[in-house]
Amino acid sequence: MGRFRFAALSLAALPLLCPQEPPTFRSDVRLVRMLATVRNAKGELTGGLSKDDFEVADNGVPQEVAIFERQTSQPLSISLLVDTSGSTAKDSSYEIDSIRKFLKAVLAEGNTSDAAALYSFNEDVYLQAPFTRRMERLEAGLRALHSHGATALYDALFLAGQDLERRDGRRVVVVVSDGGDTISKMTFPRALEALHNANAVLYAILVVPVAADAGRNLRGENALITLTSWTGGKVFFPTPGLALDQVFQDILKDLRTQYLLAYYPKNVPPSRERFHRVTLAVKRPQHTVSARNGYFSDDVIGNPPAGPRKP
Repeated sequence: MGRFRFAALSLAALPLLCPQEPPTFRSDVRLVRMLATVRNAKGELTGGLSKDDFEVADNGVPQEVAIFERQTSQPLSISLLVDTSGSTAKDSSYEIDSIRKFLKAVLAEGNTSDAAALYSFNEDVYLQAPFTRRMERLEAGLRALHSHGATALYDALFLAGQDLERRDGRRVVVVVSDGGDTISKMTFPRALEALHNANAVLYAILVVPVAADAGRNLRGENALITLTSWTGGKVFFPTPGLALDQVFQDILKDLRTQYLLAYYPKNVPPSRERFHRVTLAVKRPQHTVSARNGYFSDDVIGNPPAGPRKP
């Protein structure tokens, strides 16, 4: 049926991944890739810019863009993470219907090598369908979703990021959740690290109670807002039904209007921090760009700090 118990293999081994030990990072970052979207003052996507419209800096040092693609058609790998904890039960039917429409649209358009994987997470993380273009496998995974238990959001992001590192082309994570992590073995910094190491853009769809509801997890929501911003993605707060359908359509438009930029770091001196802060700016007035805010490297001096922290 295409359903796999991911937690039994991966999360059982998490102590071996050493939460207490220093994580390992890539030792040779030769090409830094960035997926970017640009919007004008009205918030509309802008797709006709050239390489000369962008400026990139690595730890404050200007860099030369070596690779540039407008509306890139490189293969797209989407990891779709669905929160199936007990707190999401009431909205699950709306979510599944909208997810199904989104997956069909992804596989019907774009590159013929585009693929999607489906994960669910509660107190564990499950790979319901590995990367595939077969809608029937994804449908089987959606039918297997059942809501119960706690929420291991950071574990799900960490494991999805690790899996995406093995994929060619563009890498995107879409998470549908109410935002609250309650039981993860992984932390916010390690989830961010996994997303950055995969060069993955995160889109978060927060299906939350009404604004004044005491059941909202504002800390969890803020964590996802930060993760999406730092990876070049976006967070959405839809209501169930048609609004959720519109969110998935907006994500699809983003993915079809992405720029791909890449550079070889030059003249960037070693520092005590493993995290290199990257800034990407667009020269057009009243335009803003969304892209990852950095990458990890072990080109460091002495004993480095752990990297960026959650604000």
